[in-house]
Amino acid sequence: MSAARALWLRIGLAYLAANAALVGFWATFAPRSFYDDFPALGRHWVSPDGPYNQHLVRDVGELNLAMLVVVALAAFTLSRPLVRAALAATVVNGTLHLAYHVGHRDMFPTGDQVGILVSLVLAPLVAVVLLVAARDSSAAPGAAPDPSARG
Repeated sequence: MSAARALWLRIGLAYLAANAALVGFWATFAPRSFYDDFPALGRHWVSPDGPYNQHLVRDVGELNLAMLVVVALAAFTLSRPLVRAALAATVVNGTLHLAYHVGHRDMFPTGDQVGILVSLVLAPLVAVVLLVAARDSSAAPGAAPDPSARG
């Protein structure tokens, strides 16, 4: 993999990791605040969608922290199988999350509907772009070729 491609891959993975960290830490360690205040700046994107359930909010946070671990490790190592797995998991999670919100947007004002859908399309879109960019690369710069990699 070229140094430039590795840099862009790391930047994209860092973006995905930062998103997972924001949701993960907030929902895990301040679940009521996450429920009441996410995404902040006076917007409320969680509370209109049903009653508060600390268990479910913490589960969302903990799953995002797990995604953070995998995506951050992929960014650090650029191991091809790990990068692919992290990006595929991001596509699955992000696409299903987006699909839910496409079908459940009536409770939000128009501006929030647009903000929610735009913000939710970014993670799976970035992950798909990174999957395409990483498909022809077999290893990080200076690393031994990955024997499991297939062209």
